[in-house]
Amino acid sequence: MNPSEPVVAFSTIDSEQEAKKIAKALVKGRLAACVNIIPKVTSIYEWKEEICEEGEFLLVIKTRTERLEELKATLGELHPYDVPELIVCPVIDGLPDYLNWVMENTK
Repeated sequence: MNPSEPVVAFSTIDSEQEAKKIAKALVKGRLAACVNIIPKVTSIYEWKEEICEEGEFLLVIKTRTERLEELKATLGELHPYDVPELIVCPVIDGLPDYLNWVMENTK
């Protein structure tokens, strides 16, 4: 990925309070321009040889590639899970004004 392009990252967490705490820290630290919190996501996964089904909150994090390493470190510090989810996807296209806003707010 280009070191200076917008990306979208995804993470999940088990409480709205923790989701807001992480979102505010990322935006305040300019590691994200915006974080959407989507409630009532059902996650089904295997953990320690058991199939689990949990209600979670999905964080949709808009940032830039240059901020990813610091975002990973901050998420690792703030997230209560043993193995926090963080998946990053490139942004192929979007409205120029919005993409510029993301870049400006993650300098």
